[in-house]
Amino acid sequence: MKQRALLSGRTKIAVGTDSLVLLRAGQCWIWNMHLHGRFGQQKHLFEACLLWLSKGKEYRGRLWLKSVSTVALPSPSMAVPSACFLASGLSPAIRRRSYPALRGSPTRPSALSSTRRFDVSTAEQISSAPSPSGGSVQNGRLRKDGQLSGGAVASPYMEDEGLEAEGKGLDDFFSLAEDLIRSDGGPPRWFSPLECAKRLDNSPLLLYLPGIDGSGAGLAVQNKRLGKIFDIWCLHIPVFDRTSFTDLIQMIETTVRSESYHFPNRPIYLVGESLGACLALAVAARNPSIDLMLILANPATSFNASQVPSFIPLLEIMPDQVQLTHPFLLNLMRGDPLKILQASSEKVAPPAEKLAELTKDLFKLSSYVSILANILPKQTLLWKLQMLKSASGFTNSRLHAVKAQTLILISGRDQLLPSVAEASRLSRALQDCETRKYEECGHFLFLEDGINLVTIIKGACFYRRGKSLDYVSDYLPPTYSEFMKIYNSNKFVCDVTAPVMLSTLESGKIVRGLSGIPSDGPVLLVGYHMLLGLELSPLVAQFFIERNIHLRGIAHPMMFAKHDERSTTSSLGPSFYDVYRIMGAVPVSGANFFKLFSRKSHVLLYPGGMREALHRKGEEYKLFWPEQSEFVRMAARFGTKIVPFGVVGEDDLGQVIFDYEDLMKIPYFRYQIRSITNENVRLRKTATGEVANQDVHLPGIMPKIPGRFYYFFGKPIETKGRKRDLKDREKSQELYLQVKSEVEKCIAYLKEKREGDPYRSIFSRIIYQTINGSSSEIPTFDP
Repeated sequence: MKQRALLSGRTKIAVGTDSLVLLRAGQCWIWNMHLHGRFGQQKHLFEACLLWLSKGKEYRGRLWLKSVSTVALPSPSMAVPSACFLASGLSPAIRRRSYPALRGSPTRPSALSSTRRFDVSTAEQISSAPSPSGGSVQNGRLRKDGQLSGGAVASPYMEDEGLEAEGKGLDDFFSLAEDLIRSDGGPPRWFSPLECAKRLDNSPLLLYLPGIDGSGAGLAVQNKRLGKIFDIWCLHIPVFDRTSFTDLIQMIETTVRSESYHFPNRPIYLVGESLGACLALAVAARNPSIDLMLILANPATSFNASQVPSFIPLLEIMPDQVQLTHPFLLNLMRGDPLKILQASSEKVAPPAEKLAELTKDLFKLSSYVSILANILPKQTLLWKLQMLKSASGFTNSRLHAVKAQTLILISGRDQLLPSVAEASRLSRALQDCETRKYEECGHFLFLEDGINLVTIIKGACFYRRGKSLDYVSDYLPPTYSEFMKIYNSNKFVCDVTAPVMLSTLESGKIVRGLSGIPSDGPVLLVGYHMLLGLELSPLVAQFFIERNIHLRGIAHPMMFAKHDERSTTSSLGPSFYDVYRIMGAVPVSGANFFKLFSRKSHVLLYPGGMREALHRKGEEYKLFWPEQSEFVRMAARFGTKIVPFGVVGEDDLGQVIFDYEDLMKIPYFRYQIRSITNENVRLRKTATGEVANQDVHLPGIMPKIPGRFYYFFGKPIETKGRKRDLKDREKSQELYLQVKSEVEKCIAYLKEKREGDPYRSIFSRIIYQTINGSSSEIPTFDP
């Protein structure tokens, strides 16, 4: 029998074509239509069960059920405590309704928040999947398998789902959509994907609002990743349902207000594409006091500016037998028409194998068209297009009332709507909005290959579980795939500079590698900031690769500022700093220092900050630190080990020929520098001297034939047991100056020793790797 399942913390229900199984408290009750009669007059038992459940009540995480007249369920007179139910044929999705909640209920009903595939024996107590304790990563040492080394508890966010196969988004979408419409009927309803299992404690609710298809399957390829950090509910609008746009808004509002009432301190995410984006904006406009986070993909607010309205009259006179619209809609689901066939034809394979692949893909495309015709028959498509027209007008008239934080995702190859222009308009119309653009993607963005919504959310710092964003506790560490993607995109820096890293053991011996870095935190690495921060990419990558240590860098607040197209810095692009945020950068503040040290993190700090990274001509390797200590007493409070380090090599890569002083003499650049600086948070306002000069600018650099980068980490300085002593300003200042002196000694050591490196030049390194292989480690001087 075909089965579906709905799970709660105490009660589990499985429904098949001819029976209903309820598992609770280690016992199993079975109703069989042949033994106990049919369940009402419904054609499918599953639909009957939904009606039955809809009359139930939920309280404190368990589902209280009662029989109702519409579905005459017999009493569970036959308890079968030794029965075994194996759900091996579960459907890819389950249906779930939004039920009215009792006032005063302190927790969200777990029947609505925990769904997964299962096979159980009633001989054992049945329990829901355990949630991970906490949610913060301690040392954050990443291994490829997604676990944390050093005995730390594994974080669910480190688990890596890997990369999806080419075209898998469409496969998953049509598979799930076909299942959802198989016995379609009734009003719109919520369901939760079975791929979503255990997730982080206090995960926020995510409501997915579908586009023109209405199936709710648009996140099919994203569900497994999203399910680790969200409680996902997807809205399913049956094929022949004719609920109006305003009625859909009211339905969503009912759910949003109920969830907000029970969980006032957690945000609710509304993720919508095209039509769903209009629904999300309309709900946000009508509920400005509710904490909502909007993620909108190619919003249909631009419907009247598109070519689609002129297409409606043609569709009305087109015979039902002619299905010209569905191949067109299928093309819209890819950024480039026939992209699937192109991928097969470009594979390196024998001609016979290529032909077989192309034939398979053609058959797959034809089956997609058939399923799409069932999802959007002519009358349903006409209804949805008319709804888009009314939705666009309704939403546009209320944009001024939207106060929710909004992230707009747009496709560069959207052939249905003018999404690029619309994103620019919305970013100006909405109060708190930023955008991300994906040039090669089509209208159905979430089904595109290479689009990972979790990675996008991480990069935009768009994930939080409380009233405000906490850059430490709300941070989601990168997966192995995310790290490797970032590493490969910056690998040329490592290849060109061939970094040499030296560290100091507790005995004082200097060794090549990072074995001298303490494994257990908290650890504070304090060093020199190279020109434009060129040392960052090799440094962070090597800590990941060699030691599985995740460095949390203390960064300037401008890296976390919201992108504004009207700002002077808009030329950098909205996603310019996303990589830094994914890799764990944290805005500089005393509170963030406290949180990182309390979690025993490895923290990277550059006291010289922007002044050091944007130094003038002739200021290479000069420290611009504040006169007074800024980090010693906080480090001592947690017994933090302080590791001073120096880095050299920028003078072998380029030379500053046009610096700040030169730029300020030119009116155009002077205006640009002042504008950019005034738009960003200014640090160290009370500081004196050169360190107070935090003007943002880009110096002119003349490239050189690349040399080599050298890093030297000094002996760790212990602060454990010195908390009381270092409360004294003079003693903390003494330690501060000691750290600064050690950094200068590290730089001086490297400048001297590199002169004896026979492979300092890129040419000698190329010759060495040509002879010994490109993966061989290049020798250096003897430390």
